[in-house]
Amino acid sequence: MAASLLNERDIAFMLYELLDAESLTRRERFSEHSRETFDAAMETAINVADKHLLPIRQKTDLIKPEYDGKDAHLIPEIKTAMQAVIDAGLASATADFDLGGMQLPSTIACALSTHLTAAGMSTMGYTTLTNANANLIEAHGTAAQIEKWVKPMRAGRFTGTMAMTEPGAGSGLADLITKAVRQDDGSYRITGNKIYISGGDHDLADNIVHLVLARVQGAPKGTKGISLFIVPKFLVTDDGTIGERNDVALAGLFHKMGGHAITSTSLSFGEKDGAVGYLVGEENMGLSYMFHMMNEARLFVGTGAAVMALAGYQYSLNYAKERPQGRLLAEKDPNSTPVNIIEHSDVKRMLLAQKAYAEGALALCLFGARLHDDEKTAPDVQQRKDAHQLLDFLTPIIKTWPSEYGLKANHYAIQVLGGAGYTNEHPVEMFYRENRLNPIHEGTTGIQSMDLLGRKVPRNQFAGYKACVSAIKKSIAEAGAVAALSEYAATLEQALETLDVTTQAVMGASQSMNIDAAFSNSVKYLDVFGHVVIAWMWLKQGLVAHKAVQQDLHESDEAFYHGKLQAMRFFFISELPEINHWAALVRNLDTTNYDMQPDWF
Repeated sequence: MAASLLNERDIAFMLYELLDAESLTRRERFSEHSRETFDAAMETAINVADKHLLPIRQKTDLIKPEYDGKDAHLIPEIKTAMQAVIDAGLASATADFDLGGMQLPSTIACALSTHLTAAGMSTMGYTTLTNANANLIEAHGTAAQIEKWVKPMRAGRFTGTMAMTEPGAGSGLADLITKAVRQDDGSYRITGNKIYISGGDHDLADNIVHLVLARVQGAPKGTKGISLFIVPKFLVTDDGTIGERNDVALAGLFHKMGGHAITSTSLSFGEKDGAVGYLVGEENMGLSYMFHMMNEARLFVGTGAAVMALAGYQYSLNYAKERPQGRLLAEKDPNSTPVNIIEHSDVKRMLLAQKAYAEGALALCLFGARLHDDEKTAPDVQQRKDAHQLLDFLTPIIKTWPSEYGLKANHYAIQVLGGAGYTNEHPVEMFYRENRLNPIHEGTTGIQSMDLLGRKVPRNQFAGYKACVSAIKKSIAEAGAVAALSEYAATLEQALETLDVTTQAVMGASQSMNIDAAFSNSVKYLDVFGHVVIAWMWLKQGLVAHKAVQQDLHESDEAFYHGKLQAMRFFFISELPEINHWAALVRNLDTTNYDMQPDWF
């Protein structure tokens, strides 16, 4: 495998030393697995990434999908690569055995996806969306719907999408106008337009299963009147045979700055007699069902962002080790041999920043995957409830922090390469373009900040907030008992106090002043919380690394653990102090943003 893809040693550290993924094999659902089967699945993912996705990565970036007035067309190599992913069983890694899946823990599946994503992020978008679609129908659909739609998706014959955004509504789903009319046979006829639908049309599968938000005729306005429908590209008979084309038309393609392997489509439903749709669950409950897919997609977005950061870091690290240029300031002899740029302090700074951002983000995403496993399979009911509560609370941070700081890591990767960094002869400029989509995908940073501050924090008398703070305090107490880490434990404790004081201040103000003014710095609040959470992830990694370096280690392992400890130091010293300014803006209820008038711009 190319050394420039990902650091396999780090992923193994995350899985087995930080998160103890091997212990999941003691749970009934994963009892047929072992460390050996996990590692074998990982090796399979690496091989597929290396042989089928990596060789076409640049081609999928340079050759965009085409629209012929009716259908979308992709380069044929994408279909070949996707079939390799499907044949290897990687497209449905977490699905039940009896649905054709590998029944792997989400923690392991998330780690598998890192290699595939690094080699072909946008190509893998087809499988991630399909899995999320199938998971939603499994959770809220009927047995017949699972048989008809989920099984072919698990087998790789169908793909799935989520169709929410409309031209006149954007993220404001309360204003969507796509209409659904009940039919005598129990189906519905769907009429409306959806835009920016990823994977909305292609020739990679026999069928595409759209999950469409629409308003049943006569339903109330706002989000309470939204229902969810299965609307396939092709109708399917009761025996599973593909039938005639449904009234779903591709109206055009969008071409993003990155993510070119997956189509971004404008879809028209019901240009003729109305597209046939099938209700999922109950009428007017559609948005709550769709959150099942949206939250899963948000975790995918965060993971994808972390992986792009890791890929850029690994590539720029390899480059810095091999690129001779300049001399250290202390070297006065112009005849001396130039040093590799990794010897320069500023290059070390940029590499350390990338390592701190990327590995901190991956730790958070894998921690979220582990919470998902605990939510579904922990032996104790209370453990499951606690895991659900913490994962639900952390979701906007898992989605957003890697998206924002993974992009910053890619910025540094380009800078390390210098003039080579923004040429497409090197992939780091592509990583940056791919990653720039993630702060927008599945809800912008601003939307996520309002979800955190306006919904997740105060919900159920601050239950999720308190659970998160409590979990962080446990790690602080553990690190505080270790002399070498006590300084960092104390620093995180102070940061947590800053967060708590800020939270109390803004929550109190929201009860007595205009809420738009009180929450006008919500993104800064998200920044504060995100940095505290990532510092927590680094303290947890530091605890493992510190314990490891007390042992008699191989030279490469000793270097690995010291690298972890140094990245932890970097984050605590160079990054975490920034929260003090951000917190002051939120805590002092600065209204500069809110007070700005439209005609002053």
